[in-house]
Amino acid sequence: MEVFLYYQYLVLLILLLILINFIINNILFKKISAYSLSAQTIKDPPLVSILVPARNEEANIKRCLKSLLKQDYPHLEIIVLDDHSSDATYAIASRLAKKDARLKVVKGSKLKKGWLGKSYACWQLSKKAKGSILLFTDADTLHFKDSVSLALASMLAKKCNALSVFSQQIMVTFHERMMVPFGNLMILCFLPLGLISGTKNPLFCTAIGQFMLFEKKVYQKIGGHKNVRKEILEDIHISKMVKKAGFRFMIFDGNKKLYCRMYKNLKEVIEGYSKVLFAAFDYHLLHYFMAFILLTCIFVMPFIYLPMALWFDWAPLVVNSIIAQVMVIFLIRAIYALRFKARGTDILLHPVSMVYLLLIAIYSLCRCRYGSGICWKDRTYDVSEEDELKLVGHHK
Repeated sequence: MEVFLYYQYLVLLILLLILINFIINNILFKKISAYSLSAQTIKDPPLVSILVPARNEEANIKRCLKSLLKQDYPHLEIIVLDDHSSDATYAIASRLAKKDARLKVVKGSKLKKGWLGKSYACWQLSKKAKGSILLFTDADTLHFKDSVSLALASMLAKKCNALSVFSQQIMVTFHERMMVPFGNLMILCFLPLGLISGTKNPLFCTAIGQFMLFEKKVYQKIGGHKNVRKEILEDIHISKMVKKAGFRFMIFDGNKKLYCRMYKNLKEVIEGYSKVLFAAFDYHLLHYFMAFILLTCIFVMPFIYLPMALWFDWAPLVVNSIIAQVMVIFLIRAIYALRFKARGTDILLHPVSMVYLLLIAIYSLCRCRYGSGICWKDRTYDVSEEDELKLVGHHK
C-alpha cells in the first residue's frame, strides 16, 4: 500500500503541474480581438491573399465565402481551388465569383504522387497568390467581418512572421462534445505556450490549418507546403519549419471571431481523429504507447480508483490523494468550459470523453499501421511505410 500511495502522490503532482501550465497558457493564449491595425497599416494596407482549398464542400463553401467577402479589410483577394470535387462546390463558388471581382475560382491539377491532397491544393493556391500576406483557411470556417484585419494586427503587433488562429469550435452532437475539445485541451495542458514564440526550438510549436497567416517571403523561403507534402498534420509541420528557419511563429485565440464545425456525427468524428492521433506522434509506436499510458494513468484511473477506494475503505491518505486528483481534473475542465463556452454538464462527463479518446486512439493505430490506411475527403492514404505516403484509394 505504501508504494501505491507514492504512486498516487506522483499522479497528483503531475496533475498539479499540468494545472499550473494550463492556467499560465490560458493567460498567454491571447485573443486576436485584443489587437487592432495601426493608422499606418490602415492607410497603406498590404494585399492579403485569402486561399481556400475546397474538396466536396458544397454544404459549407457558400457560407465561408460570403463571410470572407464581408471582411472589413480593404485590400484582399480570395482564391478558391476546387480540388476535384464530385459535388457542386465549384458551381457554388463560381456563382459567387461572378458577383465580386475579388473572388477567383480555379480548378486544381491532378494530385501528384507523394502529395497529400490538401497540401497540394495549398501549394497550387500559393502560386496564384499576388499578396505579400498569405492566409490559408478551410472551407468549413465562418469568419466575422474583422477576422482578417485582427489576425494581421496580431501578427504586426507581436512582430511574428507567421501565425495560426484557433477557431471557436461549434459542437452540437454528443460525440462532437466528447472529442472536439481535446484539440485545445491537450495543447493547453501539455505545451508551454510561452516557448512557442520565446524559443527557436521547433519542438515547442503547434498550429491548426483552419487559419494560417504567413508573410509570403517567409512562406517561400521555407518551401511552403511543398516541404510538408506528405504530412498528414501539414499545419503543425509547416509551423515547425517556420521556427527551424529562424522566424517567429505564434498561435492566437479566434474566440467570437472565427468559427468552425469540423464534424457532424460519430462517423466523421472517428474518421477525423483517427487521421491525426497516430500522426501526431509521427507514427512512432513507443511514443504513442507512452502517451496512451500517461493519459490513462492521470486522466482515467482516478475515476476508477475513487469508487474502489470508497467501497473497500482504503487508507485515508490514499483516498484523499485520489479525491484531490479528481478535483484537479474537474477544475481543468471547468476552466476550459468557461473559456471556450463548453457545456457545464460536459465537465462531469470527462471520464466518458476519455473513453472516446482512448478508443479512437487505438483505432487510429490499427488503421494507420495495420489497416487500410487513413481516409480523408474521399481519398485513402497508406501511411504504414516510414517516410512515404501513398494514395491507395480515390472515391467519388
